[in-house]
Amino acid sequence: MFNFRLQVFHTAAVNLSFTKAAKELYITQPAVTNNIKELENSLGVKLFDRDQNQITLTRAGKILLKYSEQAITEYKKMEYEIGLLKNSFSGKLKIGASTTIEQYVLPSLLAQFNQKYPDIEMLLYNNNTMNVERQVIEQEIDLGIIEGNTGQKEFRYIPFMRDEIVAIAHCSQPIAQKAQISLNELKEVPLVLREIGSGTLDVITKELQKNRIKLKDLNVKIHLGSTESIKAFLANANSIGLVSIHAISKEIVRGEFQIIDIEGLDITRTFNFIYPQGQQSGLIDKFIEFCLINKG
Repeated sequence: MFNFRLQVFHTAAVNLSFTKAAKELYITQPAVTNNIKELENSLGVKLFDRDQNQITLTRAGKILLKYSEQAITEYKKMEYEIGLLKNSFSGKLKIGASTTIEQYVLPSLLAQFNQKYPDIEMLLYNNNTMNVERQVIEQEIDLGIIEGNTGQKEFRYIPFMRDEIVAIAHCSQPIAQKAQISLNELKEVPLVLREIGSGTLDVITKELQKNRIKLKDLNVKIHLGSTESIKAFLANANSIGLVSIHAISKEIVRGEFQIIDIEGLDITRTFNFIYPQGQQSGLIDKFIEFCLINKG
């Protein structure tokens, strides 16, 4: 097992919080404090400056963080290569996924992956695209899965699957009687959209711009933080929402929602795996390969 004190230090240093480190490692906060103190005593240096409820890294702490990250990366490589010899795999893989992917795409794949590789511990974190990218950069997670491609040079993007954003209305509302609307009508109808920073809203905005339409030109009633919130809102409002087809397919089959075609507007995107350029990880490669084969 990787040196536990170093793991505790790294987790606390990345989060700059003993409380968050305790939760992530499933230990008590006093246990985090004791492990840090023992590591400081062993090295003969102070690793954190403590100011009331905040902690910051000392110069020595920053040096240790750099080398602990390298050590953890090398340990993961070792685990993977030993797994190849034994034809079994173990380790921990922290994945951050934007909301649509986390709720509607990944659960079945994670279940299949866990059944095949039960010794690999999987941690899945949900956030919007902007925050998933931040988590990857700050090494809070090993792998991100986001909606679209923001084109940041820090990342390697690997296409996962195609997605379509569709306009929907609840079948109990009068607006659901319209099978199609024009772009001009789109400017007038009440709309419900995802929040600023979400990959869904970004791809919608970019596609609208191709048709010389800005968000301010639309009759947006509200921005909501999840697709489930949008569906619940639409069940009680004569409005249209723009959501991923993956998020609404079951309700369409059940006759609860109606897809409304927007003439001249085709909003498609690709879900992408992202991780830092130059990063090598057997577990990441194994998970990506599995998802690409089994995505259906």
